[in-house]
Amino acid sequence: MISKVSGLEKALVFLPHGRDALLAVALLRDAGIDAMACPDLPGLTAGLGPAATFVVISEEAMRRLDIGGLREWIERQPAWSDLPFIVLTQRGGGPDNNPSAAHLAEALGNITFLERPFHPTTFASLARTAHKARQRQFEARDRLEELHESQERLATAILAGKLGSWSIDIATETLVTSPLCRRIYGLREDDTFTYAQLLAMIHPADLAAMQLTAQRSVESGEDYNIEYRTVWADGGVHWVQVNGRAMKDAHGQTRSLVGVVMDMTERKRSEEALRQSNELLERRVAERTAELERSHATILEEVGQRQAVEDQLRQAQKMEMIGQLTGGVAHDFNNLLMAVLSNLELLRKHATDDPRTIRLIEGATQGAKRGAALTQRLLAFARRQSLIVEPASISALVDGMRSLLERSVGPAIALTFRLADDLPLARVDANQVELALLNLVVNARDAMPEGGSIVIEADRVKTAEHQDLAAGDYVRLAVSDSGIGMDTETLARAIEPFFSTKEIGKGTGLGLSMIHGLAVQLNGALRLTSAPGRGTRAELFLPVTSAIIPEAEPMAQPIAIEPAGQAKILLVDDDILIAMSTTDMLMDLGHEVIETNSAADALETLKRGDRFDLLITDFAMPGMNGAQLAQAVRALRPDLPILLATGYAEMPNGLDIDLPRLGKPYSQEDLAREIARLLGAQRAAASLPA
Repeated sequence: MISKVSGLEKALVFLPHGRDALLAVALLRDAGIDAMACPDLPGLTAGLGPAATFVVISEEAMRRLDIGGLREWIERQPAWSDLPFIVLTQRGGGPDNNPSAAHLAEALGNITFLERPFHPTTFASLARTAHKARQRQFEARDRLEELHESQERLATAILAGKLGSWSIDIATETLVTSPLCRRIYGLREDDTFTYAQLLAMIHPADLAAMQLTAQRSVESGEDYNIEYRTVWADGGVHWVQVNGRAMKDAHGQTRSLVGVVMDMTERKRSEEALRQSNELLERRVAERTAELERSHATILEEVGQRQAVEDQLRQAQKMEMIGQLTGGVAHDFNNLLMAVLSNLELLRKHATDDPRTIRLIEGATQGAKRGAALTQRLLAFARRQSLIVEPASISALVDGMRSLLERSVGPAIALTFRLADDLPLARVDANQVELALLNLVVNARDAMPEGGSIVIEADRVKTAEHQDLAAGDYVRLAVSDSGIGMDTETLARAIEPFFSTKEIGKGTGLGLSMIHGLAVQLNGALRLTSAPGRGTRAELFLPVTSAIIPEAEPMAQPIAIEPAGQAKILLVDDDILIAMSTTDMLMDLGHEVIETNSAADALETLKRGDRFDLLITDFAMPGMNGAQLAQAVRALRPDLPILLATGYAEMPNGLDIDLPRLGKPYSQEDLAREIARLLGAQRAAASLPA
């Protein structure tokens, strides 16, 4: 590590008699150490500072001087600093025989005595040792400062996510909270907040569940995750979501719980408003249906059909509303994960000497990556993930998964394949259909804890017009099991996001909702039939295509993409936290970054004539989104490469622009690879003959 004052360090020499100072400076410079002679003691004291590496003085010169100022400077040194002194003495004038030298050693602390006469090599060796020791002190200072900066970045990420932090000592029940945490619990930032006060604030109906969850976390070491209500001093009821982790000591005993808390009141109110709106809608439909039945006791069949259509419409509207909500949540959550992951990645680079810190960072990173995988399932349900749709053979797809599926179900379950001959090709995203099939088989396996049978079928069907499927030809991929089955109520909610009959921690409740979203995006459908004790059958309808699978083109020689080198990059993101973390990653890669927080600011920067090698812009921004900004930039700088970063996986319809995209959350490696690809391609194009 290079010290922040590298190139300015000097040794200070105070030898006021004769030519001693000039000789010592010359010897130090011959040893490769820059040095400066000080004419008097005040000059020596004035020269002490962050660039001083060590001091050379003579014991006899210091006898008659008041070294109080020097002693005061030494006592005020920061914790990382222990300035070395080399003291030249007469023969036999060391601290053992010379009270003055002993007094000097006590006053200066880090001191080495060198008796005259001495060989220049000995003096140079002592000087190099002192110089190296001081350099290690500089490095320790720099590491402390960098660790402080990293902690500040992490604190900023927590603050931007509106998360309050807390910790509690298990043995003493001492609660430590951040100011934001205290505000979330309805207190002032400077109020005291004890564990007893916390328990007293929890709603009586939720207190037992909170204490049980905390006890389970302490005893088993599992994560502490719970939502509960709090009652403020004014009588208002508020919701909080608390997430924590058990911290263990060297003996494996849980010594504390640490975590974060978020105010969930507004979200709960929105959910309650949505529930009441649904109930009102259902009540109005029921009232209208009752009126029709009373006034038209005879067109009954028609009323029943109308009610069924209204139920289907209400369900479709409900699912669409939930889809929009989950898609928006996934986008915002991707942004938060982007900030957390990028800061953790940079923090990991600066914590190479502390295994415990590295373990904590890696644990946080794995948790954030699991969150990123969860957002992809949310986007799948909301039908906003990007698909690669091509003609594919469903029979070949299933055959290719036989071994994986057999390993997944285990020996206690009989797995049978019934694939029709000469199945037509289907228009699908093969990877997503494979994932959907695996999900269906795993669900079937979990419904048969004592063993049973699973049948996987594929055939061709022709369907009539239906509310969830257009008339036409389809390949039907079906998974049937002999498991416990579902009742009518469970079946009706099976594709709702986060609904699950599995134990907490055994599933996300997004498997069937993801498959449903995939089927809709492919212009197909997912249909479920089930009954208690009679198993479940899931049918995935995939549209037939007349296209053929294109022959694989000969593999072209890869174009070598050179590393991007240092580039000047214009970064645009309206989220200050995302802009800050991305800037840190880019600068860590060696690039020069100009950060702006709106499309308008970015255009003004380009209009000033500044030259850039690359534009990186967020998509979802107020006023002018990233695609619109790209179109405006094309008019100003048609040759400027543009990279679009977005938390959504697909762009809205009607966008007539083709841009390379980087999905959030992205890592520093993803960012570096895309920059190298874009700038490498630009250089390759520029080198082609006209």
